[in-house]
Formats: sequence, structure tokens, C-alpha cells
Amino acid sequence: LAVRHGMTVGELAKMYRAERKLNVDLDVIQCESWRRGEYWDATGLMWVNPSPNMRSLTEAVLYPGIGLLETTNISVGRGTDTPFEVLGAPWIDAKELAARLNAAGLVGVRFVPIEFTPDSSKYANEQCRGVNITVVDRNAIQPVAVGLQIAVILHKLYPDKWELKAMDRLLINKEVLAAIRDGATLKDLQELYQPKLDDFLKRREKCLLYHE
Repeated sequence: LAVRHGMTVGELAKMYRAERKLNVDLDVIQCESWRRGEYWDATGLMWVNPSPNMRSLTEAVLYPGIGLLETTNISVGRGTDTPFEVLGAPWIDAKELAARLNAAGLVGVRFVPIEFTPDSSKYANEQCRGVNITVVDRNAIQPVAVGLQIAVILHKLYPDKWELKAMDRLLINKEVLAAIRDGATLKDLQELYQPKLDDFLKRREKCLLYHE
């Protein structure tokens, strides 16, 4: 699976059955009046946290990228009011990190230097310095690219402090992790994984129940 696979649970079930050749009865009841391009707020339905620390649509948009970093020694805002909208650590220079990330020119997102103190989870009751991640165009943002760009810059700025290796628990792709370690750019990383991503998108097409 791609990190941001863009499939519903029912669609994933169809893919698992087909690709794993599972001999199971499967009946997926489709949602009515929903199209794949619509965000949750277009449905008029009440927001329900899919996880205790995913409290808003903005956090859900950011999660595929920012969540990749949470197994490392970075706070991604757990223990604050805005998990996955902030990240930092006591040893980060907030202004430098924000400047480097903004200079990278990522679409749909901006970074503001901040200080915050989580009241639980990683760095509980310690002041962290880092960035607030502001989504300025959710239709343009590429959250996985955002997470990878942050990883690239953290490794360049703090090679002896940031625990890049721990990112493997969620990233899984060892080739991409090794490329970050070896100094690759975001463009390098995208060229590395794009062929497999293109293949996945072709595979998933026959399992999709909803279209644009």
C-alpha cells in the first residue's frame, strides 16, 4: 500500500480479497451521494474523531505526512490542543527550521516558528521549539511530500540529534529511508518511489467504488 492510499475500508477489503486471493464472502454497502473529491465538510455530517488525537479535518489532511515522524524523537503535538499541526523538540531552532521549510516551496502549506509545551506524551512538560504547519490550500497540499521534506531538512540540520532510523517503523520503505540518510532531496525521493506508486494506482483502480 501507498502511505496515502486514498481508499475506503470497503475498497481496501476488495483489494485484499483480490490480491491475496482470499476465499471470503464480501458485501460492501456503498455510501450514497459521496464523491471521492469531496472532503468531510462537504457532507454536512458531524465530525467524529477517528482517533483521540485527530480532532479536526486539518489534522486528518496533515496526518499522512506528519504522522510518519512521530516514531522519531520529535513531538508531533500529542499532548497539545493541535496534534499533527505542530512539531518540534527542545533542541530545534524554530526560526531556522521554519525558514528552511518555507524556502523549500512546498505547495499548499506554510510553516510558522513556535514554542510549545506538551502536557503528555513525548517531551511532556518540556518546552519544544519547532513549527506550526498551516494548510493554505488543502486541494494542492501533498502531505506525504511535506513529511518527507521535513525529514530531509531535519536530517541535514540535526544529523546527530534527530533519530532518522526510527522513522522506518511507519515509513517502511527502506530505499527511501536510506536515500534520506545519504542526503537525497525531496525530488530524488519522489523519483525513487514514483514507479511503485504509479503501479499501485493502476492496481487500485479496479477496486474503487467511488469516483470524482
